[in-house]
Amino acid sequence: MKLTNRSKVVSNKEQSFTERLYLPGIIKGMAITGSHLFKRRATVKYPDELRPIAAVYRGQHVLKRDENGAERCTACGLCAVACPAEAITMESAERKKGEEGLYREEKYAKTYEINMLRCIFCGLCEEACPKEAIFLTDRIVDTEYEREDFVYGKDKLVEKVDKRIDVSKRQTLEVAEFKKIPGLKHNEVWKGNKLK
Repeated sequence: MKLTNRSKVVSNKEQSFTERLYLPGIIKGMAITGSHLFKRRATVKYPDELRPIAAVYRGQHVLKRDENGAERCTACGLCAVACPAEAITMESAERKKGEEGLYREEKYAKTYEINMLRCIFCGLCEEACPKEAIFLTDRIVDTEYEREDFVYGKDKLVEKVDKRIDVSKRQTLEVAEFKKIPGLKHNEVWKGNKLK
């Protein structure tokens, strides 16, 4: 019974003398190698030269701060739940009196770690975050020699107050339009007993 019409007839013919010497195959392979000697090289001298990076590139994560310099993350755990590689772990804590300038809400991430060896850079963590606290940037993850150095904590993830990282390319148009609607309290800070 014949299932498809794609069958090929295989012959076991005798090789000629030149085919047994493999010279035509060697000459053809050397010609291909020689043609590549004069082509433009695909490699660049990183880090002196950088390749152009697409706008949709997903690189190292960043934990954002709000306009007042307070951390946005409230340790809700939605990013860890959404992560298919289970690369994100966190521990929450309560904000103490006097730490209002450090953390936006009463609950914050005491520890926040991402295992970069497990991360698949899918971007589901930034989609799941209700506070727009985590984003994937266009920065390349640093190379390390030890496995433990690939577990990034808040010291590497939280952006510096004086060196903000632009993530406007990662924000969707729908979110930007939603933020312009007056009267919504989704992105305001709780101070005392009222939203400010």
